Amino acid sequence: MTLTPQWLDELRARVTLSSVISRTTRLTKAGHEFKACCPFHNEKSPSFTVNDQKGFYHCFGCGAHGDVIRWMTDQRGLSFMDAVKELAAEAGLDVPAPDPRAAKKAEQHAGLHEVLEAAQNWYRAQLETPEGAKARAYLASRRFDALTMERFGFGYAPAGRQALKAALSQFDDTMLIEAGMRIAVDDKEPYDRFRDRLTMPIHDARGRVIGFAARILDADKKDAPKYLNSPDTPLFDKGRTLFNLHRAGPASRQSGRIVVVEGQMDVIALAAAGIAEAVAPMGTALTERQLEMLWRLVETPILCFDGDAAGQRAAMRAVTRALPLLRPAHSLQIVRMPAGMDPDDLIKRDGVAALEALLAAPKSLLDQLWEHERDAAPLNSPEDKAGLKARLMAHVETIADPDIKALYRRELNDRFSAFAFPPRQEREWRPMGRAAPPRRSDPLVTQRLRKNAGSRDALSAAVLAGLLRHPQELARHGDALAHADLADPRFAVLVDALDAGEPLETRHLSTILAARGLVAPNPVEYASLRFGFLIEDSPPELASESLAQAIGLLVERPALEAALAEATARFERDLSEGAYAEQQRLLKRKLEFDARLRQMASARTAALDGAATQKTAE
Repeated sequence: MTLTPQWLDELRARVTLSSVISRTTRLTKAGHEFKACCPFHNEKSPSFTVNDQKGFYHCFGCGAHGDVIRWMTDQRGLSFMDAVKELAAEAGLDVPAPDPRAAKKAEQHAGLHEVLEAAQNWYRAQLETPEGAKARAYLASRRFDALTMERFGFGYAPAGRQALKAALSQFDDTMLIEAGMRIAVDDKEPYDRFRDRLTMPIHDARGRVIGFAARILDADKKDAPKYLNSPDTPLFDKGRTLFNLHRAGPASRQSGRIVVVEGQMDVIALAAAGIAEAVAPMGTALTERQLEMLWRLVETPILCFDGDAAGQRAAMRAVTRALPLLRPAHSLQIVRMPAGMDPDDLIKRDGVAALEALLAAPKSLLDQLWEHERDAAPLNSPEDKAGLKARLMAHVETIADPDIKALYRRELNDRFSAFAFPPRQEREWRPMGRAAPPRRSDPLVTQRLRKNAGSRDALSAAVLAGLLRHPQELARHGDALAHADLADPRFAVLVDALDAGEPLETRHLSTILAARGLVAPNPVEYASLRFGFLIEDSPPELASESLAQAIGLLVERPALEAALAEATARFERDLSEGAYAEQQRLLKRKLEFDARLRQMASARTAALDGAATQKTAE
């Protein structure tokens, strides 16, 4: 018979570990846990602990560790199946009957594990070849030590489209495709999924390879995604997998915490710095299943996402998904990195002690929720403040646990009242003095920034209109848009829809925007920009190319404008020659950017006119 992981999890959840252990071992209550003298070795003072919430026992003396099934096999001496049958009878669960299809599926999974293990061994070997020099150079630039490189199993996928197939010729092509290692295209020869990339194996909770993450090495390939993960396969489900969980789980039992970061390289950087209890989702927002996996390890995982706008959006997506699942003592903590930095950047600049200081003082989930909504929109009128309260209460309504919902409602109402109706304070009398001189500014800069405000809105509106007209392009550019600092909230809504697996159809996406109180862009908003993707009946390849270029400009713009604003403020403060030169240099870049934008729009229009003329002639 085959026992699925889901069935075994249900069995463990239905049986209280302490009640089983207490039949043969005397337990003493100690806070949220139980303590006892270890039954596996002789000791005078108790070092054996039992934690029902986490579902495991652990001895700090001899290292004995396991769940309720492991207890029955190790302490009672039962076989695995005998232990399962006895616990199932106690829990009122029927043991699944033998299933030939399940047995065949288990055999199939074993074969796929062999494929992935063979691929990992081959990738590791390719890292040491002359062709793997680029990958070795990248690893050297990250300054990973030999132990870290060995532990995470870095490898290299050669550039050839058939290299993996030739190396793993003992496996049928159908197995390589099913394992996610090759891509099958209609009427074309299948080809290797990972090519000319640094590879990292992805493991399941038992430490078996179930997929790969691969990083691009050629910076010139701007259209290729920076990171590429295996697709969903019979072994790999990105929504049910956390990178590095098989190492972080045991480490979390020692440290009492689990740290969630955005990407695999962040996990590896933390491990190299001595923080072994870090995991990362697989390129998507945290799912409900992943949150439950984290809560089995610790009661309050720490989210440590990047300090940019995209990182904070990712943190809020995790918060909103966690709210309906909250239960007593289980929540999230949030650490905000310095602006523009990820954990690896902070460690390199200030050392691991700086990151540890942030992890030691995280925000609560409630604090994150309050601060995000308070700062999400201007609060200049009574209507604005009423909107803040409505947003807060909408979040509260998603909480399922009645006690937690009531406590959140009361706390957020108290904070809103203190913010919206602060006590009046008497102003301190001061003798009238001479007013401070106004800060000096370059009027030319101010004039040009105001002049470009309209084009700034036009570009955002044009790209939004293009994505709604060509929704299939959202999947291609979702990562870039998610990590860009875009002010228009409609981009975040579209990225959320992509992450949630919503149908990429114009009518459906417009409905999602309307449900959030947002509307599709009006053509008047982007009338000054005649991109090819905005013109009816434009050839698909031209529309795709022009939209990709427009998105490139949209993503580049916020960083450029922020740098220009900072340089202008610095010049206003000290009026130095250096500050003025930096301001002028960035202003020149901004003017070049605007010229590129105008040229791109007109160039796309000319290309479409030429294509139309040729079609008419034919």
